[in-house]
Amino acid sequence: MAIKTPTQKPLPIEVRGSASQPLGMSSTQFLRDYWQKRPLLIRNAFPGFEAPIEPNDLAGLACEQGVLARLIIHDEKRGKWTVKTGPFDEAEFGKTPKRDWTLLVQDVDKWDTDVAALLDTFRFLPTWRVDDIMVSYAEDGGGVGAHVDQYDVFLLQGLGQRHWAISNDPDAPLAFRDDVELKQLKTFEPTHEWLLEPGDMLYLPPGVPHDGVALGDCMTFSVGMRAPSQAELTGDLADFLADRMPEELRYTDADLAPAKRPGEIDSAALNRLRQALPFAAALDRELLADWFGRFITRYRNAQEAAPPPKATTAAALDKAIEAGATFVRHPFARLAWVAGKKDATLYVSGNAYECPTRLAETLAGEREFAFEKAPAAADKALLLALVNDGHLGIRKGRRR
Repeated sequence: MAIKTPTQKPLPIEVRGSASQPLGMSSTQFLRDYWQKRPLLIRNAFPGFEAPIEPNDLAGLACEQGVLARLIIHDEKRGKWTVKTGPFDEAEFGKTPKRDWTLLVQDVDKWDTDVAALLDTFRFLPTWRVDDIMVSYAEDGGGVGAHVDQYDVFLLQGLGQRHWAISNDPDAPLAFRDDVELKQLKTFEPTHEWLLEPGDMLYLPPGVPHDGVALGDCMTFSVGMRAPSQAELTGDLADFLADRMPEELRYTDADLAPAKRPGEIDSAALNRLRQALPFAAALDRELLADWFGRFITRYRNAQEAAPPPKATTAAALDKAIEAGATFVRHPFARLAWVAGKKDATLYVSGNAYECPTRLAETLAGEREFAFEKAPAAADKALLLALVNDGHLGIRKGRRR
């Protein structure tokens, strides 16, 4: 007799969050069932949410040098999309139409501490996995068209309403239009549609077609993950290894036999190349970790920190710590660390520092911190190096 097994209940695509569970479930359950697997709409993920930045302040930020911003205008009658890149002049916003336009500003968390505080909700993810918070402000009808992101993203509604449509059809066509500057999909047939209110959040894993359109004035906070392509990883790893290989290491062919056909790259030559070019699988843990730590902490918009005009002395650092000073991480500093046999290696913006493990945890996990008691000599030496390299700042008084 055949034994019937109970059919598994399908996972919901929509749940309700709360102040204690912004994901509508535990982070463990979310990572197991949804992370990089399926989309999820979380109603009331941030109860009573109020946008931490005003539209005018966002527009002002888009006018600053060094800020990555785009202004996207859609002429629906002519089917034309216009993309302008910042920084902008304030007068630019006076020329925008009454509807169908969007302002996108990346890295807002690096410039605004209130926006950066939103990242505390996502501490269940490795800090080095988070890329940035992009904030979009749109007038009625504004959007960027149907598209696909190649990274995980949490779309938090901050102001007004936005209509979201997605397709979780695994066979959905992913060809792009060739008549617009934006990477929009040629065809998009949604399987789910929602209207998001402030505090609602939509999670999308990589590769899910989606389209968001503003209903009235609208602001959305996009928490995007860093997901380097294999091509980017391979290229950087190759450069990393090349810089560390002695000049005398070259292609060799001590076993060379007379050439059978002039100019042929034969199988023997290919085998020698395989031996001469080490790949990630052939690297020991220490070297692979060292490369990845440097790579993942370099930032696209500020790869080199600017040291302060005047170096801080060890005596000045001691005095600041005794006075209860707060150490503040530079907004563009990315941090990660790798545990060693004794201590850790701390990676900051592509640089490596030997670091006590407990201090590495603090530095990578906190944007601001102070010491209740005097740190050890090794800790102070590292702090001094980070301050003088431009990765940490010192603010008088304890953290508020």
